[in-house]
Amino acid sequence: MSDPSSIDVQISALPDSPGVYQFYDADGKILYVGKAKNLKKRVSSYFNKKQEYGKTRVLVKKIHSVKHIVVATESDALLLENNLIKKLLPRYNVMLKDDKSYPWICIKNERFPRVFPTRKLIKDGSEYYGPYTSMKTVRTLLDLVKSVYPLRTCNYDLSKEKISSGKYKVCLEYHLGNCMGPCEGLQEVEEYHRQIADIREIIKGNFKSSLQFFKSQMKELAGKMEFEKAQRIKDKIDILENYQVKSTVVNPKINNVDVFTIISDETHGYVNFLQLSHGSIVRSHTMEIKKKLEETNEELLQLAIIELRQRFNSKSKEIYLPFPIAVEDDVKVTLPKLGDKRRILELSERNARFFRQDRFKQIKIVDPDRHTKRIMAQMKADLRLSKEPTHIECFDNSNIQGSNPVAACVVFKNGKPSKKDYRHFNIKTVEGPDDFASMEEVVFRRYKRLLNEEEPLPQLIVIDGGKGQLSSSLRSLDILGLRGKIAIIGIAKRLEEIYFPEDPIPLYLDKKSETLKIIQQLRNEAHRFGITHHRNRRSKAAINSELESIEGIGKKTAEQLLKRFKSVKRIKEATIDSLAESVGMARAKKIYKSFH
Repeated sequence: MSDPSSIDVQISALPDSPGVYQFYDADGKILYVGKAKNLKKRVSSYFNKKQEYGKTRVLVKKIHSVKHIVVATESDALLLENNLIKKLLPRYNVMLKDDKSYPWICIKNERFPRVFPTRKLIKDGSEYYGPYTSMKTVRTLLDLVKSVYPLRTCNYDLSKEKISSGKYKVCLEYHLGNCMGPCEGLQEVEEYHRQIADIREIIKGNFKSSLQFFKSQMKELAGKMEFEKAQRIKDKIDILENYQVKSTVVNPKINNVDVFTIISDETHGYVNFLQLSHGSIVRSHTMEIKKKLEETNEELLQLAIIELRQRFNSKSKEIYLPFPIAVEDDVKVTLPKLGDKRRILELSERNARFFRQDRFKQIKIVDPDRHTKRIMAQMKADLRLSKEPTHIECFDNSNIQGSNPVAACVVFKNGKPSKKDYRHFNIKTVEGPDDFASMEEVVFRRYKRLLNEEEPLPQLIVIDGGKGQLSSSLRSLDILGLRGKIAIIGIAKRLEEIYFPEDPIPLYLDKKSETLKIIQQLRNEAHRFGITHHRNRRSKAAINSELESIEGIGKKTAEQLLKRFKSVKRIKEATIDSLAESVGMARAKKIYKSFH
C-alpha cells in the first residue's frame, strides 16, 4: 500500500486546472511558489524530466509536500502567485520578491481628473481599476481613451479661482488637439466629467462604442492603403476584445476579510479558508473534519472558523460566509449574493471541492477498499436502495434495421468491470426490430439461468432505455418471481434520466456525481460489448452469403472453407488444388472460377 503523504500520490491527485502551487520541505518551510495553466502537468514536470539547472535539481530533492490553490483563469494565477511570493518570501523565488506590484489605472480625485497608470494605491478618494497582468494592456487602454477623449496631462491645480484669474496658458497638447484647454476655461467641468464617465465604462469593459470607433478607423486607414497603421489599430482591437476585466484574486474595494466555505459528504466536511489582506489573497487552507452522527454543515463550519482563526492568528473584523452562523460579537458576517464578493466566495468553494476530489484520488490509490465502500454507500443513498450494489448487471440491445438482433449483459463488481462475467445474447423469439420484446427475452433468459445454476443474483439491474424497456424487463422478473428481490432502474440516453418501477417521474442525478458516472460507464460498456458482437455477426453473415452465392456451395461448405482458410481473402488467393483438399475438385473449380 502506498504512503498517502508520498509526493507521487500528492501529484497524482492534483487537478488539471489553472492555479498556484507551493513546495514545502520536510520541516514544513516554504521553498517555492509557482503558477500553472494546468497544475497536474506543471508540477509533474519537475519530477518527470532531468532538470537543466543545478538550483532546480536541488529544489526538487528538497520537496516533501505540495499544496495548491485553484483559481478561475491563468491571469488570476499570475496575480495570486505575485501576492503569495511577496507574503511568504520563498527561498527559491527570485523574480517577484521585490516590492514592485502590478499596474493599475488611476482616475485622480481632482476637479478635472487625470487618467494615468500607477503601481501605488493612495487612499485620497481617487478611483483605481485593475490590477493588470501586462503594462501593454494598460497602455492600449489609455491609448484608446486618449484617441477618443481629449484629456489633460498636466498636473496643474485647476481650481475655479486659478483658472478665472488667468494663471495658466494652453500648451502644445491643446494645439495638437489632444486637450480641450480646461486650464484657460475653454472646456466646462460638466463636459469633462461626462467624458470621465464614458472612460469609466471603457475601463470596466464596456468597449462597444470604443470598438466601433477603432473598427471604423481601421477601415478608413485600409481604404487609404495605409495597411501598417491599420494593422496597429487591429492589434489594439484584438487586445481589447481578449481583455479580461475583473480579477477575483485582487480587488482594492475588499479590505481585510476572512472567507469560509464548506463542502461535505456522508462522512467528512471540507472547510476552505481564504485570507484577504488589502484586497489580495494571502492564504488558502483547507481542512478535513470527520463528521459525528447527524452533524450539520453549520455546526462543522462554526467549529472550523474558531480553529482556523486561532491557528492563523487572524484579526479580521469581517467574515464572508455561504450561510449565517453565530460568531464573535465584534466580527461582521457578510453573506455575498453577487458581484466581486460572491466571486471570492465561489473561489473558496471551488478550492474546498477540489481538495475533496484530491482526497478521494489519494484514497483510491492508497486504500482502494475504503474508496469502494464509500462509492457503494453513495450509490445506495443516491438510488434509494436497500443494499449496497456490489454486484450490478446492465443490459443493452443492438440491431441495425432489424438485422442480426443481439443483446449484451455486462457485470460490475465493487464498482469495476468483471469481464469474465460478460454475456452475449442472440435474440431468438422476436421477429424484427422490437427493443421492448428483445429486452424482455434477454432478462428472462439471464435470470432463469442464474436461478437454475444457483448462481448469486445482482443487487441492481440497469436497463439501457426509458420506461418502455424497464416495463418489459419487469414482466420477466414477475414471471421468475424476482420482483422486489432485485432493484432495477432504467437510464434514458437523452437527459440521463433514471427511471424507477411504477414511478412516472424520473430522477436526475448531479452530472458530476460518482453514482451517475458508474451508471454511464456501465451503459457505455454494455453498448460497446453489444455492438462489437453485432458487427461480428453481421460480418460473418456477409461472408457466408458471399460464399453461399456461388452455385453448388451451401452453408456447410462455406463453414468448412472458413474453418480451413480463416477469411474470404485467403480463399480468393488459394489455388484449385488447395481448395480441392477441403471441398473436392468439382466444387474447388466452381469457387476458383467465381473469384477469378
